[in-house]
Amino acid sequence: MAKGDSSTRAQSKGTLLVVDDERSLRFSIGEWARDEGFVPLEAATGREARDLMRERGVDAVVLDLKLGNEDGLDVLKDLRDAEPSLPVVMLTGHGTIDHAVRAIKLGAYDFMLKPPDLGHLSVVLERALEHARLKQEVTRLREAATGRSEMIGESDGLRTALARLERAAKAASSTVLIHGETGSGKELMARYLHDKSARVDGPFVELNCSAIPEQLLESELYGHEPGAFTDAKRQKKGLFEMAHRGTLFLDEIGEMAPQLQAKLLRVLESRTFRRVGGSTDISVDVRVVAATHRDLQKMVVEGRFREDLYFRLNVVPVVIPPLRERQTDIPLLAEHFVARFCRELGRPAAKLTSDALARMHGYRWPGNVRELRNVMERVVLLEADDEIRAEHLPPEMSAVMAAAAGGLGGDPFPSGQVRPLAEIEKLAIEHALRVCDGNKTRAATMLGIARQTLRTKLKEYAIGDDAEDADGA
Repeated sequence: MAKGDSSTRAQSKGTLLVVDDERSLRFSIGEWARDEGFVPLEAATGREARDLMRERGVDAVVLDLKLGNEDGLDVLKDLRDAEPSLPVVMLTGHGTIDHAVRAIKLGAYDFMLKPPDLGHLSVVLERALEHARLKQEVTRLREAATGRSEMIGESDGLRTALARLERAAKAASSTVLIHGETGSGKELMARYLHDKSARVDGPFVELNCSAIPEQLLESELYGHEPGAFTDAKRQKKGLFEMAHRGTLFLDEIGEMAPQLQAKLLRVLESRTFRRVGGSTDISVDVRVVAATHRDLQKMVVEGRFREDLYFRLNVVPVVIPPLRERQTDIPLLAEHFVARFCRELGRPAAKLTSDALARMHGYRWPGNVRELRNVMERVVLLEADDEIRAEHLPPEMSAVMAAAAGGLGGDPFPSGQVRPLAEIEKLAIEHALRVCDGNKTRAATMLGIARQTLRTKLKEYAIGDDAEDADGA
């Protein structure tokens, strides 16, 4: 499942990814899913499914056994490797007992014939989501019991951020704005605040504002009444209602459309709102925590973010330093992740050698803590046995360091010398494309630039080609 409070996600049903090479079946299941309260996503290939999993976050998957020339079981394995608690329901037009057994062994929750009985699919998905929620709750309780839910690190920047969150936790309603790069741990900071506050027994509800289409975001936040718009066949509670007496975490708040910014400001001021299509005021007791990787002050100056909303959100500003500025935290985080993944695999913890740590210290970590976690998971799963050496780490970690220092010794910025800015920019773009496996949309996001800007830079520096991503992004 997508990261977040699983009980809340189950109540709101969340995002359902439909993976099938038959467009008509994807459409019909997607329309049914929307009526059922899901946010449907569609993928025709395994690659599209994997990209959507990385970029959007998914709560459940309906997956065809045969995707053109692809084996759906291979896609199932990849999706479950990426998110072990993800509920996946397999579909097939010509299934056998052998296929079903193999799917279940690979982690599928259930196996159904095509076209699926939608009533039965509804029951299966409900049970699958509940099963995943319970597994995550057990994991959360175990982590809380062993102290692993705490933030990992001893750097001054992290300590300053945590100290500010602890002070903010004493005020039950003050809004908090968390600033930090993508992957730096903004959601973990919001959870830390929730867990330290008097609202800890209430729900923690999270929403990524960039992951929901603008036309659906208002309904997601405030709910809607029957008939409020096409396909609104029943009443739906919004996330503000679900977060009553708890915390609502709005990630990537800078992506919210201006008209929705105005409504959010009114809700923060009055603590009341109306569902879409409703006429009754609903009062809620919710602390709002927002987060962004963008410079909201600059966006205010440019007229892209409301100044009054910015000041209302920024009552308690908290800055999370990027991992490259938290050098002392790198070995602590790496050892934490290695121990965790070794434990999950039922094997003794591997040791990080000094050469591996040295290479990790010299890397810029553009994906921050999230990238470090993914690298450690990959190494533990595929490379290392009793120890993790430098050669086990991804090749781009040494390649980029060598390129950055090329011709200038070991320091890319030596005293008395200046490298052309264009040269550094080109290296950063090439590295981002390697980290993102060539996906230009994700590379642009990690670089903090627009997709069109990246296309212009690719032409300017003659990097690869300027073809669109295979997924059409």
